[in-house]
Amino acid sequence: MKGLLLSGGSGTRLRPLTHSGPKQLIPVANKPVLVYALEDLRKAGITDIGVILGLNGREQVIERIGDGAEYGVNVSYIDQGAPLGIAHAVACAEDFLADDPFVVYLGDNILRHGIAPLVAEYEQRHCDAVIALQRVANPERYGVAELDAATGRLVQLVEKPKAPKSDLALVGVYLFTTPIFDAIRQIGPSWRNELEITDAIQKLIDTRHVVRHHVIQGWWKDTGMPEDILEVNRLLLDDLVPHVEGTVEEGAVIKGRVSIGEESVLKTGSVVVGPTIIGKNCTIDAGTYIGPYTSVGDNTHVSGAHIEDSIIIGESVITCRKTIVESLIGDKTQIRSTDQKLPMGHRLIVGSGSSIDL
Repeated sequence: MKGLLLSGGSGTRLRPLTHSGPKQLIPVANKPVLVYALEDLRKAGITDIGVILGLNGREQVIERIGDGAEYGVNVSYIDQGAPLGIAHAVACAEDFLADDPFVVYLGDNILRHGIAPLVAEYEQRHCDAVIALQRVANPERYGVAELDAATGRLVQLVEKPKAPKSDLALVGVYLFTTPIFDAIRQIGPSWRNELEITDAIQKLIDTRHVVRHHVIQGWWKDTGMPEDILEVNRLLLDDLVPHVEGTVEEGAVIKGRVSIGEESVLKTGSVVVGPTIIGKNCTIDAGTYIGPYTSVGDNTHVSGAHIEDSIIIGESVITCRKTIVESLIGDKTQIRSTDQKLPMGHRLIVGSGSSIDL
């Protein structure tokens, strides 16, 4: 069995962070979302993986993942170009996938218990495809599955319906066999001008192929919006195992489950409250409070700030006596206070799509 990991898309809902890189490389709990998906595939026994590249940040994805050896897998790269839909991405990988069954994993999704149960569903029961489902409170945001009330069989899929007929959303993980390629060739672009994977699966159903479904247990998140990324960060940090490799000076305070990377220093008078993860080569100065539910990326310096429920991607300097909460802070960012006598008012440089509370 092979894997197909999608890392395309424009990430418009995560601007300005995605102006400088793909959304799949935004870290949660100090690890890129794409890496969690790659590790899920490996844990399910899938080590031959194709990574779909889009127009945004393809070089960064290649640099971060490489040939896959670091993760115990073998990675091949496949260009999709413009984001023309999941089904289009699958079609682009037909030569790589050949006649093997394969798992399609959207690289901006995270599943609490991984994909091994989905693979087991395929191996235990003969079928042409398996789709992962989960009950959600807002099904209109997703592809939605309708089941036959009497038999429990899958009868219809609709992409982002205005009036959903069920609360079963398609999780961003699918298992296919070769009939999916013919199904994709028989569909046309949707109103979004994309080849929808829901239309391709519906074609399988309509042509009497066996499509089974698997309702996943545990949480699943699509990290397409800032609030989703922060929620995933909280969920992952809830499972954090305390680990200290750096230096905690006498007089620094650690409360709860905290992980501190090598060469990082918590200075006397700093406070870190878990669950919180601090990466490598960070400096947390006196008078700083960090946590809970905060991830601080590598090579970051924080002095005097009060930070909670946030992600600092890394290589940043935050030297201000302000409170920062529920924030996504991009890499190489500087946030500082000034005592200069300036005109009263906030001075801002803000990327497209930002939301600010002052």
